[in-house]
Amino acid sequence: MNIIPVIICGGAGTRLWPVSRETFPKPLLKLADGQSLLQKTFARAADVATIHELLIVTNRETYFLTKDECVCVGTDVERVDYVLEPVARNTAAAIGVAAAVVRERHGPDAIMLVMPADQLIENQAAFRSAVEHAAQAAQQGHVVTFGIRPTAPETGYGYIEFDTKPLANMADVHQVIRFVEKPELSVAQELVAGGRHVWNAGIFCFTAETILNELEKHAPTVAEPVLAAVLEAKRSESDDCSTIELDAAQFRKAEDISIDYAVMERSDNVAVVPCDLGWSDIGSWLAISELTAPDERGNRVHGEAELFDVDNCFVRSDERFIGMVGVSDVIVVDTADALLIAARDRAQDVKQIVAKLKRTNHDAYRLHRTVHRPWGTYTVLEEGERFKMKRIVVKPGASLSLQMHHHRSEHWIVVRGCADIVNGDQLISLQPNESTYIPAGHKHRLINPGVVDLVLIEVQCGEYLGEDDIVRFEDVYGRAPVA
Repeated sequence: MNIIPVIICGGAGTRLWPVSRETFPKPLLKLADGQSLLQKTFARAADVATIHELLIVTNRETYFLTKDECVCVGTDVERVDYVLEPVARNTAAAIGVAAAVVRERHGPDAIMLVMPADQLIENQAAFRSAVEHAAQAAQQGHVVTFGIRPTAPETGYGYIEFDTKPLANMADVHQVIRFVEKPELSVAQELVAGGRHVWNAGIFCFTAETILNELEKHAPTVAEPVLAAVLEAKRSESDDCSTIELDAAQFRKAEDISIDYAVMERSDNVAVVPCDLGWSDIGSWLAISELTAPDERGNRVHGEAELFDVDNCFVRSDERFIGMVGVSDVIVVDTADALLIAARDRAQDVKQIVAKLKRTNHDAYRLHRTVHRPWGTYTVLEEGERFKMKRIVVKPGASLSLQMHHHRSEHWIVVRGCADIVNGDQLISLQPNESTYIPAGHKHRLINPGVVDLVLIEVQCGEYLGEDDIVRFEDVYGRAPVA
């Protein structure tokens, strides 16, 4: 059987703000061991792939950061294909485009193992066994979902009711009777006690042809636009990678609906594999905190902190020292530009903060102070009336676009590495402690010709300093308009 793992790398993760942002989504969140959820999912997927190939569906804006994360994972994967969504259209559309690409590349009978990038599974052996059972059922034409045997009456998960009698010749695969929305506590207690319900893990297995047929039957408002978006996609190929940039006009027509609502709850061809995987969807800071063993007073700390007379608290700090005195049952998450303080039993309500930030168009819902770009990063150091200071890091061999600003001038000072700079009609090479001035209206480009990171300080001055004051003429990352 050809099993092609498909990683769906999206999801804003609003309950994990302020670490998770729109341009730095939940799958990129680093856990205590230094690995991101995406990296863990990538390694897990590589372990079950039968032909050493993976497919990742992600947003166009986070593609380069996603790719950088996966490159760091040591596996025997020989090829990774990336499908780039121009806008978010939920899981039905994401799975639809993945199925169209898999069918095109591997044929209609290729088996897809669809995995969210933001879950944690601790028992890889059990996962591998569940995949084998699911693939056998998928090969026979079933749409298969994975169900987690519940350990408690959770109200934050959806449930799946299944027939206790297994499908013919498949001891660990059962027919799905119905899906149950996130229940009240009393209902959840009854479901767990009955022994016929599992948590909906959001992991799926089917052939490319099967899921496309189901989408065409039950959700044509998804199937037709995504097939057109793949057909008209912009493609680029290399030996170990390809990018498939979906046609934006077609993809925007797809209905914004989850695969559960579009197919799973409408089809009579859905089976489930009940399993124990050590699974968590890492849906809140409370779930993150429970990944770390508590001290004798129930506290968990990531970063530098001093606690006095504190009980049952979770503290995470990326940079600053945190001091806490005389508090209990509190979550504290500190980043360079935002601080979260929440009661432990209100961790799910963090998304309300993000919703308000989004309504007011506050940068803190979208960006960190350090912003990732295809060529590296920039960090805003200070900002005031008519000026902004940034620390810019350019990766070896990378270059910014050839660009121009209407409303600001820029001073560049190299502090590490070497820089080749296009400044109007001039080509300048700078070493540490050397600088150049770029007037408003000048075409310019920054290039790192070296083998180490280029670090420079940029000082912007002008009447308008927004990131949208940029005209791109040439760009190796496809961000400039086509002539």
